[in-house]
Amino acid sequence: MIESINPKNNKKIKSYEKLSSNTLKEKLNLAHESFSQWKKQDFEKRGELFIKLAKVLEDNKEEWAKLISDEMGKPLKQSISEIEKCQWVCQFYSENAKSFLQAEEIRTDFSTSQVVYSPLGVLLAVMPWNFPFWQVFRFAAPSLMAGNTALLKHASNVPGCSLAIEKAFTLAGFPEGVFQSLLIDQEQVSDLISNPIVRAITLTGSTAAGKKVAAQAGENLKKTVLELGGSDAYIILADADLEQAVDKCSQSRLLNTGQSCIAAKRFLVHKSLYPDFIEKMKVVFEDKKIGDPLVTENDLGPMARADLRDELHKQVEASIANGAELITGGKIPQQKGAFYPPTILANVKPGMLAFDEELFGPVAAIVCIESIEEGIELANQSPYGLGGGIFSKNTKESLEVASADFDTGSIFINDFVKSDPRLPFGGVKNSGYGRELSTMGIKEFVNAKTICVL
Repeated sequence: MIESINPKNNKKIKSYEKLSSNTLKEKLNLAHESFSQWKKQDFEKRGELFIKLAKVLEDNKEEWAKLISDEMGKPLKQSISEIEKCQWVCQFYSENAKSFLQAEEIRTDFSTSQVVYSPLGVLLAVMPWNFPFWQVFRFAAPSLMAGNTALLKHASNVPGCSLAIEKAFTLAGFPEGVFQSLLIDQEQVSDLISNPIVRAITLTGSTAAGKKVAAQAGENLKKTVLELGGSDAYIILADADLEQAVDKCSQSRLLNTGQSCIAAKRFLVHKSLYPDFIEKMKVVFEDKKIGDPLVTENDLGPMARADLRDELHKQVEASIANGAELITGGKIPQQKGAFYPPTILANVKPGMLAFDEELFGPVAAIVCIESIEEGIELANQSPYGLGGGIFSKNTKESLEVASADFDTGSIFINDFVKSDPRLPFGGVKNSGYGRELSTMGIKEFVNAKTICVL
C-alpha cells in the first residue's frame, strides 16, 4: 500500500494499491507494443499531441497545482508556475524536435554518409517529489517526441501526482501505453532495470539513489542519465550590486521551501560585503510568511516530510556545535506539520555539515572570503557540481572564471540558476551525468546511427 500524506497536517490524503507483478508485466509489454507504432508517427503528429497536452495542463492547472501543494507542501502560487513550465516544455519540443533530430550529412569518401537519430524504445524514469510535474515533463517531452515510450516510477509520497500526469497524457489523446505511471516499490524497479524491454533509465534524485540505479543499469549495459544532488555555491564579490545579490540569492535559497537541487546553498561573500550581506539576508528571511501552502500570501509551506525536516535540523545543530553562528531561524516550530523556518548560518567553514553536505531545505550557509580565487577554491571544494553563481559588475572576469574554473554544470552570473527548455541541464561529480533539455537532452535517448553508401 502506498499512502499520500499531507505534510501540512500529517493527515492521510489517500491510499493506493501497488501494482502486482502480473499487472506490471502487462504494462511493460504494452509499452513495448506501443513503441512499435509510436516510433512510426511523424514529428508533426507527435507535436500535435503535445500541443493538446499543453492545453490539458492549462485546463486542469488549478486542480493539479492544488494536488502538488497537498502532496508535498509547495506554495500554491509556485505549484501553478510549475504546471505552466510544463506547458512550455511541451510546446518547445513540439516545435523543435524535428530540427533537433534532423539527419546530418557528413562529407566522406562515400557517395552518401549520414547520421540519423532513431528512438531507443521503452524508457524508465525514476523521478523525485520536489517538482513532481516538472521533473517528469522535462524528461517526457523530449523523449516521447523522439519516438520513445515511457514508464514512470514516481516518488512514493506523490502517487496522486503520478497518476494525474498519466491522466493528462490520456486526455490529450496519446495512444495507450506511450506513457504509463507505475505505483511500484524498489524491488520492482530493479526488476524493470534488468528486463531487456527497458532500454535506458533516467533518474532525478539523491546521489545514493543514483549510484544504486547506475550500478544496476551498468550490470545490464543500459544507458542512464542522472540528475542528482547539489550544494550550489554563489560567489558574491566586492564589486557586486548588494541589493541584487541579496534578492537573487534569497529567492534561490527559499524557492520551494528550499527543496531544490539547484537552489543556492553556500554563499561565499567577500569580506567587504560580508556583514551587510548577512544583515540584509536576515531581514528578507525573517519577513517571509510560513504556513498553509494553499494560502497565496504565504511564501513557504511545510517541507515535504517530517523526517526530511528533522534531518535538516540535525545538520543545522551539528554545524552550530562545530562553530557556525546561528543568525536567524534554526528552531522547529511547535505546530503540526513538517514546517521549518528560514534559517541563516554564518561563519561556516569546510568541515561543518552546512558546508560539506547538501542542505535540502530553507537554510543558507554563509562563508567569508577574501578573493575570487578563494571563492572558486571553496566553491569547488564539494563532492557536488550541479550549479553555481557569481555576482559582480565585472562581467568579463566573471565569464572567464565561469568558463575556466567553476566546476559545475551551470553557472549563472548576477542571477540564480534555473532550468530552461532551451538550455542543457545537468551536473558533474556527485551531481550526476548526462544532460536534460535543449538539443542535448533530446539526443540522450536516441541511437545516433551512421549510414554510408558506397
